Amino acid sequence: MDAAEDLSRFTNHFQQLCAIVTKLRAPGGCPWDREQTHESLLPALIEEAYEVAGAVRNKDNANFREELGDLLLLIVMHAEIAGEAGGFNIDNVIGDVTEKLIRRHPHVFGKSDVRDSGAVLKQWESIKRGEKTGKHYLDGLPAALPALMRAQKAQSKAARVNFDWIEVRNVVAKVYEELGEVKQAIASQDGQAVEDEIGD
Repeated sequence: MDAAEDLSRFTNHFQQLCAIVTKLRAPGGCPWDREQTHESLLPALIEEAYEVAGAVRNKDNANFREELGDLLLLIVMHAEIAGEAGGFNIDNVIGDVTEKLIRRHPHVFGKSDVRDSGAVLKQWESIKRGEKTGKHYLDGLPAALPALMRAQKAQSKAARVNFDWIEVRNVVAKVYEELGEVKQAIASQDGQAVEDEIGD
């Protein structure tokens, strides 16, 4: 099978999946599917993500394929629900992620010369920061992550902006330094400075 046939088959399968989800949610469709909301589907979304992870860890390709399908179904279902509410649809989701991948890979789709994975990650973070100007580097941490995973992600993001130490004594010194800055801000009675320093 050539690339054009593969693309055609994929397009047909994906369109069929989207049409099935639309029909399930339409009047006369499945009562259970019609009742679902973004919130009611969250437990299933989390469960399916863990099942995908389990299949990867177990190197179980058949199960992995099935679990990816279940996850894809939930993505299409969430996009369908959003579309019904006048928000976005699956085409918007795919378009957005496609544009993001092209934008964040200028070494593949543009003129950037980075070639090793470390430089690629730095470039990715730099582009991402540029897209989110005015935001703190920790703003994108999902509150719904389990605590340990959220802490690890926060530390990883902090390390990317050189907020990382090998020795504990350096961490303690930094805490005292930041505390001193908070005290100075309080003494200056500058509310914004206090907020900024406490944020640090």
